[in-house]
Formats: sequence, structure tokens, C-alpha cells
Amino acid sequence: MICSKKTTEMIIDHEFFVAEFIERPNRFLTRVRLNGNIVDSHLPDPGRLKELLIPGARLLIKQEHDANRKTQFSTQAVYSGETLISLNTLVPNRFVSYQLKNHGLTFLQEWEFQQQEVNYGNSRFDFQLKKGDSVMVLEVKSVTLVEKGIAKFPDAVTERGRRHVQHLAELTSEGLDAMVLFVVQRPDAECFQPQWERDPEFGNALFEAWNKGLQVRVIKIKMTTNAFFYLGEIPYQLNPGSS
Repeated sequence: MICSKKTTEMIIDHEFFVAEFIERPNRFLTRVRLNGNIVDSHLPDPGRLKELLIPGARLLIKQEHDANRKTQFSTQAVYSGETLISLNTLVPNRFVSYQLKNHGLTFLQEWEFQQQEVNYGNSRFDFQLKKGDSVMVLEVKSVTLVEKGIAKFPDAVTERGRRHVQHLAELTSEGLDAMVLFVVQRPDAECFQPQWERDPEFGNALFEAWNKGLQVRVIKIKMTTNAFFYLGEIPYQLNPGSS
């Protein structure tokens, strides 16, 4: 559970344990060494993460207390050198929710939080906002991949993500405001672009949706063992084949 302290910061109110990554048997499971014992730990990020989850990597894991869980721990973050990178894909939504309710994002300060998890047709989007008679649909995407200072999304092929941006473009044509907000869960990104090599279909869909009126914003956050900090916006380049 994460509780709020002030607009630029969310305090983490649970303890972390330092563990060593051994292997990843499947998308949602890591096998780690904790205090000399090998334990299984749930991974709440189904992305590839191959550049981060390498044998010997330092992890931060959290002990869970739900008796119905298959694992006693969940893997929350990984160190890349001295940079701590969140691996919990729920963090961006929680962080953005708090920012929206406290008008902490300057580019959305005039919009009022109205609803979380809103359905439009066959799609479910993260937030619905309101400004006078206007409505905005907001979708949040978590980013963990950074190469040479460039944040990239996705790090694995995402048909769901492609459908989301295409549907958001359709909503703009119907008179709604729509935005996709990429949240980079690490502080070492200087700019953002689609991951063209891995998922060109998503990149093309995002570029086309942007040209049709979909708003795009990218922010980055920094994680410590005590809190998440808002570091502001970074620029983006959406043109096909950009590098």
C-alpha cells in the first residue's frame, strides 16, 4: 500500500527485502535468493525485462500476507548499477491517480478527476476526466526500458496497447479529448520514442493516433526505498523509424 504525502512524492509504507535474482521461470515469476534461501517471488511486470533481470541482479522484494497467494513475496524493483527501477506496473496508475486528484500534473491542472477504470465499447481505460462540458479519456502506460538515455515502449509486443491507442483515436473523432500518458519508472531517461525494433505495429498505431488528435505526454519518476518522486515531463519523438 502506498500513501500520499505531497504532490511530488508518494511515501512507501512497507518494508523491502534485498534479494538476488536467479532466474525467471515464467512471465510472472522470479526465483530469487533471500538470506541464503531460494524462494519464488511474483513479478507484477510481464514485460521482457531481459536487460534488467540478469543473474546476480539486486532486487527489492516485498513480503505478502494474503493466505490465498501462491507466493509469499512479490518482486518490486531492480537495481541497474545504482539506479533503482520499479517493476510494479500498478505504480504508474497509483501515482497518476494521486497527481490528478491533487492537480499535480501541470498539463492536466484544469481537468477534474471523475472516474477510474472507465469502459468505452470493448475497451477499458484508466481514467476519465472532466472540464466543464468536456470529457477526457486518459490511458497510462508503464515504461521500464531505457537505452542510451531513450525511454522506449513497449519492451514486448502489445496488441492490447495497439488497440488502446487506435480506440483512443476513434474517441477523438467523436469529439472527446483523449490522452496516453507514458510513465517512465526510472530517472535516467532524457526522451521517449516507440520501440520500433520490437513492436513497429504499436509505433505506427501511436503515430497515426497522434496525427488524428490523440494527445501524448511522457513523465518520469524516481524510486527510492522510501518513496516515489515526480521528476516532470520529458520530450518525445513519434515519427516512424526515429532513433
